[in-house]
Amino acid sequence: MKRTVPLWLAVVSLLFALPEPANARTRPHYGGTLRMETRSDPLKAPDGAARNLIFDTLTQVNGSGEVVPALAVSWESQSANHRWQFHLRSGVRFHDGSPLTAEAVEQSLSVACVHCGWRVRAGGDSVVITSDAPMPGLPAELARNLYAITRPGADGTPNGTGPFRVANSSKDFVVLAPNDDSWQGRPYLERIEIYGGVSIHDQWLDFSVGKADLVEVPPEKLSLAQQERMPLAITARPPDLLALTLSDQLLSDPHLRQSIALTLDRASLFNVIFQKQGELTASLLPSALSGYSFLFPTAVNLTRARELRGGQSPALRLSADFSNETLRLVAERLALNLRDAGWNVRVVPLAVNANAELSLRLLHLEAAAAQSALRETLEDFGATLRDDTADPAALYRAESAFLQSHTVVPLLYLPKAYGVSTRVHNLILSPSGAPQLANVSVEDTR
Repeated sequence: MKRTVPLWLAVVSLLFALPEPANARTRPHYGGTLRMETRSDPLKAPDGAARNLIFDTLTQVNGSGEVVPALAVSWESQSANHRWQFHLRSGVRFHDGSPLTAEAVEQSLSVACVHCGWRVRAGGDSVVITSDAPMPGLPAELARNLYAITRPGADGTPNGTGPFRVANSSKDFVVLAPNDDSWQGRPYLERIEIYGGVSIHDQWLDFSVGKADLVEVPPEKLSLAQQERMPLAITARPPDLLALTLSDQLLSDPHLRQSIALTLDRASLFNVIFQKQGELTASLLPSALSGYSFLFPTAVNLTRARELRGGQSPALRLSADFSNETLRLVAERLALNLRDAGWNVRVVPLAVNANAELSLRLLHLEAAAAQSALRETLEDFGATLRDDTADPAALYRAESAFLQSHTVVPLLYLPKAYGVSTRVHNLILSPSGAPQLANVSVEDTR
């Protein structure tokens, strides 16, 4: 059946790393509705499309990787980075009209940091964070959405200080209205409608007939979208890590885990399934963040893998999220790799095989600074970053020590991409791939 998505007349590539988006020449104006569709829940998912529009953090990381002010206008450290003081921006209000105070920030961070070992204390117009361990990367860490400043709303509505507020919401659907009192200035858009739980097929159909302005483009379909001349916004660095996790309880022999790691053909996944989008990696961090990912080899070594297996071939289950057809296809190809090395493996659905020996995982990397990103990734795998230095050599040693256990095998880093209607202007993406809509305007061409 012929695809119904038409050929567009021009390609608009909006890379967040560019100093000025290609269509920024159009003068913005107030008003209009932007309609966005996603597969995830816009509010409840950790990287939900609405969250970065509703909530602010104390700091931000810009496109150059620099930590810049947000709700905090300045900060300084004392006691060899054991103590940090963040000075709050004045005149900021939550969406319910209540003022942003040091006490409100203390309460919000204390809830978010139950297990991070920080002590948060309000004092005047600033917040002091202390810890028994040094925290040289704390300003970058506080830019993560995990530490967004929130205040419980009386009716349960998410209450933040961001450029948009929740006007209406239901399951998989949220309507955002502009925050007229935003410290960043009033947004141009009058309304944003975000629909979650929408398949890629349906997103593209709606996009083709003008029912959606912003839709997801999975990495495996990015080449197709480019061929069909879909206007695109693409992250400058890939923020999603595809990795295989190995149970050290069910596969207790480290030699067996190393054997499995040496059989996985990343190049085949990269070239065939993902059509050369993203980057091969045996590192937890993309090269743009760490600068040392090339030190981790990605080559297959079947001879060494068979030696390490030593004739053993226990039955293995490789679980994957079967609701994502691409992840299922990746799992099947990895299973073929393992069988080539003599392993007895079958692919099973993650939903009913949570304790499988092998599990395929896709993780989103939000942090945009190397130390914070490594901490975030290790936490996703149930580990911690014990060395608090931001020195690249120390980060490499910490990552290398973790990966030597072969309980996690990084495979690929994948980009975030969106199809963007030509009526949308001034769109950029954050380093984590979130659309930044505070300065977006739309043309009413329908």
